[in-house]
Amino acid sequence: MEKEDWKPFLNALDKFDRKKFDEMFDIPRFYISACFNSVQYVRLYPILMSILLYHYKELTQCISEVEGIEASERFATANDSRR
Repeated sequence: MEKEDWKPFLNALDKFDRKKFDEMFDIPRFYISACFNSVQYVRLYPILMSILLYHYKELTQCISEVEGIEASERFATANDSRR
């Protein structure tokens, strides 16, 4: 198992970071079918790609939310200036 290969790294982390590392390593189960269909000689590649894809999706969602908040703020400011 790939996670076992990271045990020395994991043991060097503090308790909070270990929990986050475990959470991060659980992400590929969301993309398990893609991981199984990936023909890679290095088993870690589909795992890393799953983690990157998940975080990319989270980041783009956050960006969209921030843009929505900024648009609302601009609208509110424009309405306030008309009064």
